[in-house]
Amino acid sequence: MLNKPADVTHAGPELNRVLGLKDIVAMGIAAIIGAGIFSTIGNASFHGGPAVTLLFVFTAIACGFSALCYAQFASILPISGSSYTYAYTTFGELVAWIIGWDLIMEYSVGNIAVAISWSDYFTSLLDGLGLHIPIWLQMDMFSAFKGFNAYNEAIVSGAAITADMKIGFEAWMSAPKVFGYSLVFDLPALMIVIFVTRLCYIGISESRKTGNMLVLFKLAIIFMVLVVGAFYIKPENWNPFAPNGITGVLKGVSAVFFAYIGFDAISTTAEECKDPQRDLPKGMIYSLVICTVLYIAIALVLTGMVPYTELNVGDPLAFVFERVGLNKFSGIIAVSAVIAMTSVLLVFQLGQPRIWMSMSRDGLLPKKFSKIHPKYKTPGFSTIITGIVVGVPALFMNLTSVTDLTSIGTLFAFALVCGGILVLDKTGESKKARFKIPFVNSKYIIPLMFIAYCAYLFLGSESWINMWSKTIFIALQFDIYFTLVFAAIAYSSFRESFSLIPVLGLLSTLYLMSKINHTNWIGFIIWMVIGLIVYGLFGYKHSKLALK
Repeated sequence: MLNKPADVTHAGPELNRVLGLKDIVAMGIAAIIGAGIFSTIGNASFHGGPAVTLLFVFTAIACGFSALCYAQFASILPISGSSYTYAYTTFGELVAWIIGWDLIMEYSVGNIAVAISWSDYFTSLLDGLGLHIPIWLQMDMFSAFKGFNAYNEAIVSGAAITADMKIGFEAWMSAPKVFGYSLVFDLPALMIVIFVTRLCYIGISESRKTGNMLVLFKLAIIFMVLVVGAFYIKPENWNPFAPNGITGVLKGVSAVFFAYIGFDAISTTAEECKDPQRDLPKGMIYSLVICTVLYIAIALVLTGMVPYTELNVGDPLAFVFERVGLNKFSGIIAVSAVIAMTSVLLVFQLGQPRIWMSMSRDGLLPKKFSKIHPKYKTPGFSTIITGIVVGVPALFMNLTSVTDLTSIGTLFAFALVCGGILVLDKTGESKKARFKIPFVNSKYIIPLMFIAYCAYLFLGSESWINMWSKTIFIALQFDIYFTLVFAAIAYSSFRESFSLIPVLGLLSTLYLMSKINHTNWIGFIIWMVIGLIVYGLFGYKHSKLALK
């Protein structure tokens, strides 16, 4: 196993160190408060009721454990690369490549979904202002073609014609034709990706200023929503608190976790921080705490203003204000959503090129990816490629199911970072950290938690037999797999006296992964296999560490 030394430094061209603690906190808030608070929170509230607030707390705690682990790594390794670099120093090159490939799913693939969501809100905002973009310039080709076919089939069969069918038919028929096919594409999604990519390309200072401005505006809108919404809360809407029990609450795991994705992205800017070993740990924790408070407050307001049964909509914030007669607020929320998603795009478009830059420095990607622009001091080529990887699919594709794929990719990264701290503790490298996770011995706590978990399985609503009978595919019984992994971790904790917080971070992320749909696991595995093939064809042969 090839490991990078924990005291590794980079001797190439320097990036501009301009980010202070306030900038890092703003960047964390920019990444976390995005599509989740304007869309997925509604679906999670519909399934979990007001008790979805507890899911936000649990998810925040799970992310908090991981954030502490990221913070300790950042204080030891103040260089770009995030969990890719952290994995390289603890688990070796192969695992580092896997996590680097995995992060493409979190940053680039996730940004495709954000760009498409941004386009939906932006076009709705323009429609409200009386400005209309042709329908064939604001949706993807696959949705248009699907709607066109469904519309024709409904005409023949006499079935009801839905709004989606009409929109798809109109887009397909009105679009210009190329070789007999309608040229339908999402132009606003491409334009926002181009704008953000250019901003990232010309410098971190410009990105910082724009990001800070967007965050301030976004927070102002959210506070206004909370204050105004508080006057329309009906406490009876909070009863029953958990109408569908814990099962209903946990149905929102992917949606709620997707809302938290982003705090780890700020670790990719380590080489642009003035004092990364001090500010990155604080920035991660502060941004996570602030966003958790805001998410819980928003969830309480939403479920208090209208019954939870009405919240299964794509734009819950706008919906609840229309529901109570405040139609003008819909436009304000649309503006806020556009700004929020722009800030998310900005942070992730900053993060992905720096991951590729670090991988290129190690020889796992071509040298071009680590080239620093002589004027702007940014990874210019990597930034352009990131724009293409995000912009082109957003132009033509519909990736509404990408949230679960992004969530599972991020959870995988979190699990490796938490496990990496346990490795550093064992090798003694943790002693070098300026920020150290407080040590609490897990020797007895984790085994006792495992016993309590097993008792819940036997005495709770789900028995071991029910767990096995959920599906005929035994290989997909993630509850059983989590139980076996939990047993192994409990045994190791008793034997090795691991630090409690990294173990809790590992367990919580693995538990959340076990609740993600098996179809997304299949997609994740396929993505990882493709990554291993790429590594075998290029990375393994060109690795600088292997050539030493």
